[in-house]
Amino acid sequence: MPAFVVIGGQWGDEGKGRMVDLLAQDASIIARYSAGDNAGHTIINHMGKFALHLVPAGIFYPEKLCLIGNGVVINPAVLLDEIHQLEERGVSTKNLFVSDRAQVLLPYHQVLDELEERARGDAAIGTTKRGVGPAFVDKIARRGIRMADLLEPDALRARLEQVLPEKNAVLVKLYDAEPLEFEELFDAFVEFGCELKPYVRDTSSIVRDAIDNGEQVLLEGAQGSLLDVDAGTYPFVTSSAPSPLAAGAPVGIGIGPTQIERVVGVYKAYMTRVGAGPMPTELDDETGDILRREGPAPEFGATTGRPRRCGWFDGVASRYSVRVNGVTGAALTRLDVLDNFPAIEVCSAYELDGNQIDSFPPTMTQLSRVRPVFEEHEGWQAATADVRKFDDLPKQAQSYVKRIEELLGCPIEMVSVGPEREQIIIR
Repeated sequence: MPAFVVIGGQWGDEGKGRMVDLLAQDASIIARYSAGDNAGHTIINHMGKFALHLVPAGIFYPEKLCLIGNGVVINPAVLLDEIHQLEERGVSTKNLFVSDRAQVLLPYHQVLDELEERARGDAAIGTTKRGVGPAFVDKIARRGIRMADLLEPDALRARLEQVLPEKNAVLVKLYDAEPLEFEELFDAFVEFGCELKPYVRDTSSIVRDAIDNGEQVLLEGAQGSLLDVDAGTYPFVTSSAPSPLAAGAPVGIGIGPTQIERVVGVYKAYMTRVGAGPMPTELDDETGDILRREGPAPEFGATTGRPRRCGWFDGVASRYSVRVNGVTGAALTRLDVLDNFPAIEVCSAYELDGNQIDSFPPTMTQLSRVRPVFEEHEGWQAATADVRKFDDLPKQAQSYVKRIEELLGCPIEMVSVGPEREQIIIR
């Protein structure tokens, strides 16, 4: 049975984690394929509330395999801390495995991330300063260290002897910062290798064998499509390689593209964004603040705690991400957050330099000049959290979902009306 992908259709934080947690019921393997601990999923289930940064959201099903693929950058300290926290709360990680080809995030990546962001001044991108961007730069520049290297001290020493002098030269001569001590760094990561050795595997072989055996494999995306380095709001995008798009999934887990059967795109019922960059429908007013704070899960980042920028649903940007991902079906999350609004706006087109367009501009200068063309929809002003059938939603809510479906150009198959696992409407 081919694999399927769950991607974020906006700028991240769409609720992918709760959808993966739901869809994992029908999969035997759940595999994360991109990004690092700069991304996060918040899961609420019968065991409580969990913030995951590297571990796939399927970890709450003890009988299923959870894999961290070769496309993910691993901070060993963060991964071990996440494993320990899960185990302490009664969540087994015995079926968690990490690709031997995954890149390792080292302390100099974090230091450089913060120094580089600070040096950008007003042009700062808004990174999480966790070192993920510089780690991906090293991956592409062939200076990276992989999980397999941590298991062989001689190989790790050889790699560090190549890389660390260059990193220290940059720290000292460019940023006037303190250099990192070789032996201290080496010893720490040899210890990480010893602790993580039981988890390290050839995960791509595990996935390929499962597909050959007719098992269902769920490939879990991180971040959002509009942060992709090619398709997104460049340069305010992620450095992740492979891409957060669905096309990055087979690369990031080690299978062929023909083994992807379908793509589930997750879209919030409004828009949010963390960090800098253009956001055409952003509401920098009381309405935006209400969106940020409304509902059982306020809009603050699972990884950084930063407040998210909020705005009305952007049909132009969201339709664009449907097309670049080849989304076959969508999930609309957090509809309940809109329950109390008497009127709701939806952006159906942009106005650019006096002309109406329905395409997503390629440059930031153009995107910063667009003005959203809004449609006003009547609100339903009724609670939806307990609704489990689409026909039981208020008529105005049904109309809103159907209009979003038209704008996306693909069927909305699921509607989330709350953070709990059972607060979902299957259409």
